[in-house]
Amino acid sequence: MVRSASADAHALKEINCSSVSLSTLDTLQRPLQSLRLSVTDRCNMRCTYCMPEEDYKWLPRKDVLHYGEFTSLVELFVEAGVRRIRLTGGEPLLRRDIFRLVEQLTALNALEDIALTTNGLRLRDCALDLKRAGLQRVTVSLDTLDEKKFRALTRRDGLRRVIAGFDSMEDAGMKGTKVNTVAMRGFNDEELGSILSFGIERNLEIRFIEYMDVGGATDWKSTQVIPKIEIISILEKQFGAIQALPKTDAAPANRFQLQNGTTFGIIASTTEPFCQSCNRSRITSDGHWFHCLYAVEGTNLRELLRENRMDELRSLIRSQWEQRTDCGAEDRLGLAARKAQGEDPDHPHIGMHVRGG
Repeated sequence: MVRSASADAHALKEINCSSVSLSTLDTLQRPLQSLRLSVTDRCNMRCTYCMPEEDYKWLPRKDVLHYGEFTSLVELFVEAGVRRIRLTGGEPLLRRDIFRLVEQLTALNALEDIALTTNGLRLRDCALDLKRAGLQRVTVSLDTLDEKKFRALTRRDGLRRVIAGFDSMEDAGMKGTKVNTVAMRGFNDEELGSILSFGIERNLEIRFIEYMDVGGATDWKSTQVIPKIEIISILEKQFGAIQALPKTDAAPANRFQLQNGTTFGIIASTTEPFCQSCNRSRITSDGHWFHCLYAVEGTNLRELLRENRMDELRSLIRSQWEQRTDCGAEDRLGLAARKAQGEDPDHPHIGMHVRGG
């Protein structure tokens, strides 16, 4: 039986509260524990649900933080309770020698987890360096195993390179690799079982993500969303009965188990938002802090950082989180809600390629 979203939210709040004695809490008692660092807004793909246009006005290079600046910010967030870091983009592996940043973050002993999300195109070249630097986990975005569909979605060739990246991760000794698959009706709904089988064959945990109405997804339609309950139904036709597993952490995915013991996840943030237990925020590559994926405006931390006003930054981080009320996914009511919020498609931080997933 699948647990209700309200039951999961209550359980997660208990999980959060039991492990946040040093964390800064917001107005809903949500801890500041997990931070995404979008290290670049550049990407070597043009996935239609994230970057629907071919040409973009990129963030000015002079504003993009260097690795030492990212590390200095992370140190302040660690003081406020952050224990988990995820490097995102754009495509984070486009940053030169990204393993150097991983090395710096690994040296911060208070961090419990350092992970990275990638489209996989450059994994083959970077896997060993990332492992040696101390990276603990990698998540690869992969929405289809069909080369023609891959090219249509990403507007790039490269499916074979992505798959070769999985081999490189295994050769490097990286464990716990996950695959994020955005489930889209009319595109890959008939592939969900094949993608799960791909994960079983390679010892990868698949996480299906409901198609989200986020900045950049200008062609998003509610009819393209495949709800969690339907994803389960599709998979049960191929794999038999599926068991829901209890929540044991504040991760966004609900986890499930096949009869053979294989586990997979579903992130149902469109139909069952998890705002009440969300402990995540994100920093863009030019140093803007967004408390919520759906926030219209962020806070510019770069200026204080570059002026070495660290005490002010320290105070700002704590005070802003303590005042946080964001429940963006709950407030989001589809495309009409996005228009009502007045989102500007030309806003420099509105796209997912800027603020990270």
